[in-house]
Amino acid sequence: MNHLNQILQALQQVPQLAHLEPDNFKVTRLGGLTNLVFKIETSNQSLIVRIPGKGTNEYIDRSVEAQNAKLAAEAGVSAEVIHADPATGLMISRCIENIVTMTPDLFQHRNGSPARAGQVLKKLHASNKKFAYRFELFQMIDEYLKVLATKDIDLPSGYADIVKAAEPIKLALLSHPVDLAPCHNDPLCENFLDDGQKMWIVDWEYSGMNDPLWDLGDLSVEAGFNDLQDMEMLQAYCGGEPDKATLGRLIIYKAMCDLLWTLWGLIQHADDNPAEDFWAYSIGRFERCKLLMTQADFDGFVAAI
Repeated sequence: MNHLNQILQALQQVPQLAHLEPDNFKVTRLGGLTNLVFKIETSNQSLIVRIPGKGTNEYIDRSVEAQNAKLAAEAGVSAEVIHADPATGLMISRCIENIVTMTPDLFQHRNGSPARAGQVLKKLHASNKKFAYRFELFQMIDEYLKVLATKDIDLPSGYADIVKAAEPIKLALLSHPVDLAPCHNDPLCENFLDDGQKMWIVDWEYSGMNDPLWDLGDLSVEAGFNDLQDMEMLQAYCGGEPDKATLGRLIIYKAMCDLLWTLWGLIQHADDNPAEDFWAYSIGRFERCKLLMTQADFDGFVAAI
């Protein structure tokens, strides 16, 4: 089935869009590592049609995603959801206009972007929305390992050793819990939309209740923030200087997100996802995790929480 047919079938699911024919709209293919994403422009509106990628239902709960995406829109941090089918993962949302889709390079060079990211994450986390699903880091690692056990692929050398070395981190986090908040949990740069004054966040596939510092730590890794940019984001998020425990959680989650997404990348590699070289992606993330966890001051950040 070609993309146009897929788009037409998607539009047929929504009564107010079912009348649209190819001559009535313009299609632009957008980015996406695992899904097909299209911008649809008609004479009076712009929409985003997201068609789920092959194999994604193995590890994504589409009913959770649909519920949380609607709550995020209500919180004022995401696009309005027009249609979400929890059975298939099809989602159609309103397009946010006059924005740029962020990238690591834009986060490095677009003035004030770390601060604006901190502000929109704070707005999400402080919204009091109760997301479906509890994002459990170490449980997700176990679940991804189970998925990988059904596929013909090996883990990177030393992965089990790093998981074992993460046990003190797991104990520290369990011993010093924080209030859970509605979190995005997969803050790729491309999931942030910026107009120069404020940001929005899209793509809620991995969303759930979580330690809010996960979102900040993960974004720091994805955007390649340096210490100054981390502090810019944290100060905007905290409304002032962060305490040692907050900084400690940020650094810890920078390591733990790489530990988790290494496995996600291996699943994409095993599923022959052509969007990227996911073997190289996974090895790169794993090596970065090891480097951070073996730095002399890392234990100090664990102690700070």
